Amino acid sequence: MKLLSIVLPVYKVEAYLRQCLDSVLEQSYADFEIVAVDDCSPDRSGEILAEYAARDPRVRVITAPENLGLGRARNLGLEHAKGEYVWFLDSDDWLAMGALAAVVRRLRETGADVLIAGWDRVHWNGRVDVGTAKKLMARAPETFTAEQWPAVLDVLHVAWNKVVRRDLLIRLGLEFETGWYEDVSFTYPLLVGAERMTVLPRTCVHYRQRRTGAITRTVGDRHFEVFDHWERALELAGEVGDDLRGRLFRRMIWHYLQVLRHETRVPAASRRRFFQRMTENYRRFRPASGFPEPSSRLERLRFDLVGRGSYPAFRVTDGALRRARHIRRDLRRWKRRVKRPVMRARQGVYQLAYRAMRRLLPIDQSLALYAAYWYRGVTCNPAAVAAKAAELAPQVRALWVVGRGRAASLPPGTDYVVSGSFAYYRALARARYLINNVNWPNHLIKRRGTTHVMTHHGTPLKMMGMDQLDHPASIRDTDFAAQMRRADRWDYSVSANAHTTIAWERAYPCRYETLEVGYPRNDRLATATAAEVHAVRERLGLRPDQRVVLYAPTHREWLPAGKPVLDVEQLAEVLGPDTVLLVRAHYFNVPPPAAGSASAGSAPAPSGGIVDVSAYPVVEDLYLAADVMLTDYSSAMFDFAVLNKPIVVFVPDWQVYQELRGTYFDLLAEPPGAVAVDFRSLREIFDTGAYAGPQATSARAAFRAKFCYLDDGGAAERVVRKIFLKSGLTA
Repeated sequence: MKLLSIVLPVYKVEAYLRQCLDSVLEQSYADFEIVAVDDCSPDRSGEILAEYAARDPRVRVITAPENLGLGRARNLGLEHAKGEYVWFLDSDDWLAMGALAAVVRRLRETGADVLIAGWDRVHWNGRVDVGTAKKLMARAPETFTAEQWPAVLDVLHVAWNKVVRRDLLIRLGLEFETGWYEDVSFTYPLLVGAERMTVLPRTCVHYRQRRTGAITRTVGDRHFEVFDHWERALELAGEVGDDLRGRLFRRMIWHYLQVLRHETRVPAASRRRFFQRMTENYRRFRPASGFPEPSSRLERLRFDLVGRGSYPAFRVTDGALRRARHIRRDLRRWKRRVKRPVMRARQGVYQLAYRAMRRLLPIDQSLALYAAYWYRGVTCNPAAVAAKAAELAPQVRALWVVGRGRAASLPPGTDYVVSGSFAYYRALARARYLINNVNWPNHLIKRRGTTHVMTHHGTPLKMMGMDQLDHPASIRDTDFAAQMRRADRWDYSVSANAHTTIAWERAYPCRYETLEVGYPRNDRLATATAAEVHAVRERLGLRPDQRVVLYAPTHREWLPAGKPVLDVEQLAEVLGPDTVLLVRAHYFNVPPPAAGSASAGSAPAPSGGIVDVSAYPVVEDLYLAADVMLTDYSSAMFDFAVLNKPIVVFVPDWQVYQELRGTYFDLLAEPPGAVAVDFRSLREIFDTGAYAGPQATSARAAFRAKFCYLDDGGAAERVVRKIFLKSGLTA
């Protein structure tokens, strides 16, 4: 028997069906069947189903004798399902990568009868509401009943976010009723009747918000069917405790209000009648013991008006609230429209002041202005140089430029200015030294007598600067003349090795002096001791007996932000329970830290599995803690190689990357270790231990000889002596 049957009712979804089917069939977990019900769809959906069924035996197509509607089509699919669990997926939605593996793992861990999966809302205009119920679901116990965690009744009442044991449906005699809102009379009796439930907060379903075609955007009297389904739900729920009865009642009235308040549902001529039905059900079903009041004062007022049956007052009140909401929305838009020109005007004034200060104020010979990654904080090569300068050149004062949202997360005692502020422009005008790992903005005009140091932020595999002209598909900044004007300000370019020096000379053909000294940020890696590694692992909650794999992929300009290349849940299963998989997203995909967050964070203490360390502030800690690095085209591989620990590169899109982005060398010919071009070969590398075998070790030795020979722990000192002490490059 299959573990999982995915029941897929299909009607007029030809535009979305392939994406839905592909998202299921391409999952890493394969022990499932798709029971697709062609509900006499008038478009080409039936042909698409037949095509998929012909090429994949996991797809079975059941053709309805007539158009049954969504609920009865699900019932027909359930009759033909053979799996231990059933998942009623909508055919215009699609699964997230790794969803099935994560669901199955959770079911096996908990033995639950019902699993409620996380989702995001994908709007037709491209907006994505990520993890819609994640905060609520994160508070759930590992397993529970509705009596034990009644907040489960507040999770979205749809069938597609629930994986249900088939025997439970048979025991409860549950099936879908006909008509709109059929999910209501299915969901709540199921939640009340289930003896063991669990949640999986991670996004499993991408819930499509269609511009047209959805019942939530269809005006008509069929929305009255919501009353029948709620009445049926309360009947099927049977005798429940006072708390659950009160919560069911509150959820019912809340749902009625949601339907009525949306202008795209109940027709204007029917709204009074709809309200009267709401009042009837309020009075009929209100528990004698009361119910938990809504937390919002305005929502409590709406409930009260429904209970009193005062439609005129409700209409006036709700209309006023609606207008107030629109006014607030318009006011926010007006503020944004006003704020932008005000901010532009302020910046214009500051830039005029900057030009004046640049001419009138003397250069502060003791001021060094630092920045990194477009003002993301104290990090990378500039941070290593600043630390060494504080030791060897204490007469030079360090001042950092950070974005407004990053200031709260700076290390204690950091002297800083916020980008765009008047203090920022004053510092730009007066600083003797300007050290950055990316270019300063165009409004900075280099002042005679100042020194600009470009430290860069990685050894280049991918092509940069002028070399990108041969690979236009990946170009984000097409103004190459402006790129060169910014590079013309450099006095020094810090290089990690001869390969990097040559690459920068081609990419940035300007009049700077190259400091081929190694990368300062790697000094800590080159000098790390076993005691330091032990302390870092202890701080991160990693046991000495655990294998730690750090997965650090790079950014791909042609993929949507955050779209994964590797199914990390599947990888975690391959690695096993004694391995911790640290996952670090590219910094482009990491939001600023919350205000007040600590500057030196700590990752959650893992007992195995996956830990997201994307926001962890000190990447060198992660390098030291890891036993193995898994990456693709990231410059992190060059840094990690300093530690002489195993590296695996996972490059399933190598040819695409080479063609679109361009590379300075063939990574497959000169890898830092073992190479996997698909998941099967990646699994084999870890299963057999090839990542640490003689072939991988030999490749790593050659890689280190070419790229890491200058990383001896003295790079920052060589930069400081050259820039601040003018004593040459010898440490």
